[in-house]
Amino acid sequence: MPYCVHCGVKLDDDARRCPLCGTPVMDPNLVRESAAEPVFPTQAGEVKPVSRGEAALLITVILASISAACGALNLFLRAEQVWSLYIIGAMAMLWLWFVPPLMDRKMGRFLRLLLDTAAIALYVLIIALVNHGLSWYKGLALPIVLSTGAAALFLALVLPGRSILSKTALLLGTAGGYALLLELLIDRFLTEGWEPGWSLVVVAICAAIIVPLIIVRRVPSLREEARRRFHI
Repeated sequence: MPYCVHCGVKLDDDARRCPLCGTPVMDPNLVRESAAEPVFPTQAGEVKPVSRGEAALLITVILASISAACGALNLFLRAEQVWSLYIIGAMAMLWLWFVPPLMDRKMGRFLRLLLDTAAIALYVLIIALVNHGLSWYKGLALPIVLSTGAAALFLALVLPGRSILSKTALLLGTAGGYALLLELLIDRFLTEGWEPGWSLVVVAICAAIIVPLIIVRRVPSLREEARRRFHI
């Protein structure tokens, strides 16, 4: 075992420098493997990210494979009902939800919500076609889907940049208005009239919470007290 010529510390056989004083080891009789591969990498590297096109292709292949497999199985079993259309419609809905936004980074909120709403409407349409229910689709399901999409678009446009108090009030107000519209659509489809009932309860509860929120939002001292106590 060699020793350091400067401080006398024992050195490993393959040591190149003294671990104590840093003096280079200059032993001509010491054979080193100059071509030995270092234990740790000398250059920093990173895993190449997967491109959006490849990810979209993978999702498309997976969804298409599931649809094709279920469709073939439905034909092979010769079932009376075409149950595979439920799965095929669900795969189409998922494709519209994930692939177009993945391919277009700059897709706006309006277009994304429009695609999501169209995907849900398409899936419900497939269910209606399988069950011969175009009447309830046109009279009830489609209006509900469109109303839900409109409510989501409204919130997406008005919520960004607002305080938590304002966001809560807007969410509750939208929930109350949506409840009224939902009961109206259901009553018009079932009875061709409108007798508000449970939706008024929802509106009353929402209004009972919105009014204090507005007061707290308008009065600076109450607003600051709410921020200190609830960290909002």
